[in-house]
Amino acid sequence: MMMQVEPNDAHELALEVNPSTQPLEDEACKELPVKEKTPCCTKLKAFLTALCFSYFCKGFSGATMKSTFTQLERRFALSSSTAGFVDGGFEWGNLLVIVFVSYYGAKFHRPRIIAIGSCVMSLGSFLIAMPHFFMGYYKYETIVHSTDNITFDVSPCSRNHTVAGLEGIPGSEREGRSDSAERKRGCEKETSSNAWIYVLLGNMLRGIGETPITPLGISYLDDFSKKEDSPFYIGILHTVAMFGPMAGFLLGSLFARLYVDVGFVDMDAINITLTDSRWVGAWWLGFVVAGVINLISAIPFFFMPKSLNEEDEPSLRQKFLEAAKQNGDGHQVPRSQEAVKLRSGLKDFFKSLKRLLTNGMYVVMLCVTLLQFNSFVGYMTYNPKYMEQQYGQSASKSNVVTGVVLIPFACAGMVIGSFLIKRFKMDIKGMAMLTCVTFAASYVVHLFYFMADCEVLQVAGLTVNYSGIHRPSFSEEKLWSPCNSDCNCKNNNWDPVCGDNGITYMSACLAGCKTSLGIGKDMVFHNCSCVGASGPSNSSAVLGQCPRAECSNMFPYFTAVLTLQVLFVCLGATPFYMIMFRTVSPDLKSFAVGIETLCGRIFGGLPAPIYFGALIDRTCLKWSMKPCGKAGACRVYDIKAFSKVFFGLTASLRGGAVLFCVVLLILIVKQARHGKTTGKVSQSTESLSPRAPATDPGMSSSMGASINEETFL
Repeated sequence: MMMQVEPNDAHELALEVNPSTQPLEDEACKELPVKEKTPCCTKLKAFLTALCFSYFCKGFSGATMKSTFTQLERRFALSSSTAGFVDGGFEWGNLLVIVFVSYYGAKFHRPRIIAIGSCVMSLGSFLIAMPHFFMGYYKYETIVHSTDNITFDVSPCSRNHTVAGLEGIPGSEREGRSDSAERKRGCEKETSSNAWIYVLLGNMLRGIGETPITPLGISYLDDFSKKEDSPFYIGILHTVAMFGPMAGFLLGSLFARLYVDVGFVDMDAINITLTDSRWVGAWWLGFVVAGVINLISAIPFFFMPKSLNEEDEPSLRQKFLEAAKQNGDGHQVPRSQEAVKLRSGLKDFFKSLKRLLTNGMYVVMLCVTLLQFNSFVGYMTYNPKYMEQQYGQSASKSNVVTGVVLIPFACAGMVIGSFLIKRFKMDIKGMAMLTCVTFAASYVVHLFYFMADCEVLQVAGLTVNYSGIHRPSFSEEKLWSPCNSDCNCKNNNWDPVCGDNGITYMSACLAGCKTSLGIGKDMVFHNCSCVGASGPSNSSAVLGQCPRAECSNMFPYFTAVLTLQVLFVCLGATPFYMIMFRTVSPDLKSFAVGIETLCGRIFGGLPAPIYFGALIDRTCLKWSMKPCGKAGACRVYDIKAFSKVFFGLTASLRGGAVLFCVVLLILIVKQARHGKTTGKVSQSTESLSPRAPATDPGMSSSMGASINEETFL
């Protein structure tokens, strides 16, 4: 029999059974403000995650551009100087909008501006890849064609045989154009296309799109995070950013092993190898991937709020109060005073600029930056080309060396430099000494490059005569010899064969070969009169350049020198930037780094690839020929002259940087000796802790941009 309970009795019974119910409800109410913080923290972490991925994507895109540099030269038949101009398009795009984005971007919806920037980067990457889809199949100079998988004979040297403008379309019939009208139409079509302009415009869009990511992203993090958490978040960003270039170079290495028209042509008909100077990998695939991931990285930012609700954070309220005090009582400036405020701002800008440019130590550091930046940009742009030409390495292996070897050692150098500063509690004098020692060590290591060269590729008529005895100065007359005088050859084709005598000939025709046997890459030429005339050997030749065993053995030595040099340079990068922060007034730190970054881009990132390329072009011995008869990409360099120009120019720039470092050390020591560091320098020193650079959003973004630009271009 169940007992009935009245409603009032039930309520009293419930209170008696669980007397702590009401206090628990009160405690839950008290905890409500804490629960309101959770979404904010979650949004901040979501923003950090999205920004990390965006940093990864922009690093990946930059590495993709660098990893395809030589392939773009060959695909679009460009000289090195023109290719350098295309590569500098990124800097042009960045400089066009960096001032507007940095100043006005913070006044609008920063996450959405970052999202738009990522979309523009994606559009730029797709635009770079677009020419591949309307240019048609890649054609390279060759006289070897196959229509069936059978053995057949080709007679390269024949009195009645004309090798006029032979260019191969893989896996199909001969493309020799005998009709002059058709040749003219093809020439006009080629002249009007200029497809490399799309690459230039796409690279400029990449520079425009990347501009808001660093300044707006870091300032957003700094505004809506605790003061003590900001350096940690920025450290995470720069750590993740290291993996973008590594992935870009590694994927670029993979795509460089694939033929440019992979999937569209018969690969059995391709008679060139990875190390051939005519080889072009699937360069466009990297930009397609870059476009996709940049587009994906934009999606989260469209859903981020303009500001995060952190009203309960006293530190944030203090930030906004300090910003309001700059306008007096925090009220909006009347429009009638805007013109006065603008003129005052311009006046303050030029005053600050004058203070920087009259600071002797800052000017010396600016000279160091410009010289180092020029050296680094030029070196990193053309180092893969040097590895291919000097050591016979493929573009794929060059990218592996850059991505797997150089970037980790660059990161290690920056970390070790930071550790040494903290471990030994270096003052400005100690950091200056560390910078001088590391930069000088890098310069000494650089001189060992001159010992890493090897013998010149022996090309009959270019670097040696047909007897292989001496190296003549190049002239068209020396391409001919009595051994091939009966052959009706074209002297502007580059379809190299390697004779049994170890000499490379520009074509089987110029080698005097009468018969051939085999198909594709396995074709062998026989009865080659020039091969037999140079000495007691068989008179046969195979496709491709002759290998150089000595050069292959020297490549590990070259890699070791390259690794040590990068390690020393990056080891001195951190103390160098810390010196810059401590030699200017605290209110000029961000401005000083901004001017340094701007000058580095204008006077280093833009001109270096162009003048490096122009000097390297002067060492070319054999250019490819376009249907119009104009020169295209270089096939063979005078590698001795290439080495002297390339390493001589970088050594001159880095030597000048070391001298200015010594001048900087002398100025710092002299100022410390005379007690002049008690003013501006010591004030800056006292105001900076080891974490100070990361807590200043403007300075952090500029420093990160500078280090990333110099290290992973």
